[in-house]
Amino acid sequence: MRTGTPLTQFIIEDQRNFPEATGRFTRLLIELTVAGKIIAREVNKAGLAEVMGITGKKNVHGEEVQKLDEFANATIIRSIEYLEILAAVASEEMEEIHIVPADQDGGEYVLVFDPLDGSSNIDVNVGIGTIFSIYRKKNNTIKTLTEDFLRKGNEQVCAGYMIYGSSTMLVYTTGRGVYGFTLDPTIGEFFLSHEDIKIPERGAIYSVNEANSPIWEPGMQGYIKSLKVAEKGKSYKARYVGSLVADFHRNLLKGGVFLYPADAATGKGKLRLLYEAAPLAFVVSQAGGLASTGRKPILDIQAQDIHETVPLVIGSKLDVEEAESFMRVV
Repeated sequence: MRTGTPLTQFIIEDQRNFPEATGRFTRLLIELTVAGKIIAREVNKAGLAEVMGITGKKNVHGEEVQKLDEFANATIIRSIEYLEILAAVASEEMEEIHIVPADQDGGEYVLVFDPLDGSSNIDVNVGIGTIFSIYRKKNNTIKTLTEDFLRKGNEQVCAGYMIYGSSTMLVYTTGRGVYGFTLDPTIGEFFLSHEDIKIPERGAIYSVNEANSPIWEPGMQGYIKSLKVAEKGKSYKARYVGSLVADFHRNLLKGGVFLYPADAATGKGKLRLLYEAAPLAFVVSQAGGLASTGRKPILDIQAQDIHETVPLVIGSKLDVEEAESFMRVV
């Protein structure tokens, strides 16, 4: 489809590729974008409205909950909970899964999302975003169970994110390529701006919090050191803002690698498998890139807990493969 196509038209026309489609999944995607528009509006006026700052609460991960985190979480649930297509949701901000609607359990899909990734950057005006992922229920004839969320990333039917920065963008995939849409705030509609996104096979950017390097495994320390040595025509730049959506989005378009390595002492990572790593892994894989823990593909990991965390190396194919090669030698 041509650049400038409205999102609603794009989704409806894409639906024609599936003769069995009922239009219900299309409604879910459209309502998610409505929630994104509302969140974008609040983010853009955060400095003027009473939505900045912390709530005094901590989420299930022990992190301070920002006021906009709560607003975004509530906005998404309110936007989609009346849709019969959706059985339940799981959010980074909620300890347990949430059945939607509360008095019914008949939808065929489940939704997982990080309502406001990078929210600690709200007060410094850095790009933040919403990450989402959709799975089909394992068995649509029985009650929704936690097991409906404990899936491998390669079972996703849709994943993407909305980034709230200098412009508001939606980037998503349904397994048929990756497409980006930019919001025109004057009329409140997303338009196709990035058609069939392909990440460069190798990039020139690495994004990582190097302050954590003393706790990384030796292989990862060696990989980052190698990126600082210009050789064989390669020269890398460090770019890191501490907002996964913003760092990933830049690298998706320009090429590069984002890393949040494991703690060598525990072998554990910090990023959430269901809410962050798996959705972005699905996106990057559809764009020709890779996502890994450093040792195995993110999309092959069977989730054991809805708040499970993993290490993450994600981005251009050759960059991720090179990082994995350093991890294999130690």
